[in-house]
Amino acid sequence: MKSGKGENRPSMRNRLILSLGSIGAILFLSGVISILEYRRMSSYVSELIASNIHSINVSQKLSDLTAEYNHQMLAVVVQNDISIMPDFNLEYFMAQSDTLKKSICSPHVLPMVDSVANSFDRFVETSLKFDEVFLADTVNTGKWFFGSLQPCYNKFSKDIGVLNEAIYEELQKNSKDFDSGFYRSIIPGVVSVSAGILLVVLLLYFIMVNYVNPICRMSDAIDHYRQSGRRYNFTFDGDDQLANINSGLTEIVEDNIELKRRVKSLREDREKMLESISGNN
Repeated sequence: MKSGKGENRPSMRNRLILSLGSIGAILFLSGVISILEYRRMSSYVSELIASNIHSINVSQKLSDLTAEYNHQMLAVVVQNDISIMPDFNLEYFMAQSDTLKKSICSPHVLPMVDSVANSFDRFVETSLKFDEVFLADTVNTGKWFFGSLQPCYNKFSKDIGVLNEAIYEELQKNSKDFDSGFYRSIIPGVVSVSAGILLVVLLLYFIMVNYVNPICRMSDAIDHYRQSGRRYNFTFDGDDQLANINSGLTEIVEDNIELKRRVKSLREDREKMLESISGNN
């Protein structure tokens, strides 16, 4: 915008647009940051939690598979019938074991997986001797089962129980990380809202000081002029459109005062002239 003299003058519209645009930009940027942070955190932690749940399911499956095999072998001992000797699907077990290793990322839990694998190897190696022991006349199958095979199974059960407990702890830890990450992700939003409120207060103060208060004082000065003829002498610092309006009002009021003075002077001169004419008559 330009004044009548052709000088550049700051625009009130541009100032308000810039102020409100700054607030909007801060709120938008912080909102985008909050969304991106939450999505990143949610995706990362959700993958960890899903991996923990999958590991628990696989570990429980391995435990159930081995427990069933052990119970079936116990049935052979109790019934003294080797014809019901179960077949253990070793390939399926090893495939599930490899899946369990791949699903665990924590370096704290991985050694426990190795312990489970080692104890299972000892259990399987011992169980492979069952046929030989059962057919031998010099060995009591029951004593061998509870003295040799069952301790290996108990060691395996203990190791897989420790593994499950560790995985549960990892799951709880990741769940807590998810909660803390959620609150951490909303911090930019809280900061942006706080900054937005602060900027709104500052903008309100700026508008009140630079526009509302001057307009109110300009109105009061005009009222004083109308009521008592007092000169319009309100001034304030500024070089925008409002200052231009105030300058124009000052000039208009001064011109009006000068016009009234001239009209009054002409009226007085006319009255004197009429009095002079009537006196001569």
